[in-house]
Amino acid sequence: MIKLIRNERAFTLIEMMIVLLVITVLLFIAIPNVAKQSKNINAKGCDAFIHMVQGQVQAYRIDKGSLPSTIDTLVTDGYLRDDETTCPGGGAVTIDAEGIVSASEA
Repeated sequence: MIKLIRNERAFTLIEMMIVLLVITVLLFIAIPNVAKQSKNINAKGCDAFIHMVQGQVQAYRIDKGSLPSTIDTLVTDGYLRDDETTCPGGGAVTIDAEGIVSASEA
């Protein structure tokens, strides 16, 4: 008679539960950190966007000889696209009388 030798190694239910527990703990640690970084990314993106709009204000001033009165003036004259009037975080971009660009909080 021939005996077949089977090497049936598999994960037990306890081992699978431990692995799921470890993954769950890692997710609970990682998710809040990702949420915090999202706010930082939006803030830095907004700062970069403000600098870009400030450059467009200066280009408008050089071309037209005066400062734009509003952000809509830059859009109308083709210096910005329609979707470029708010920061990535959602804050509205404004231009003051001296041509300084700022953003309000979302």
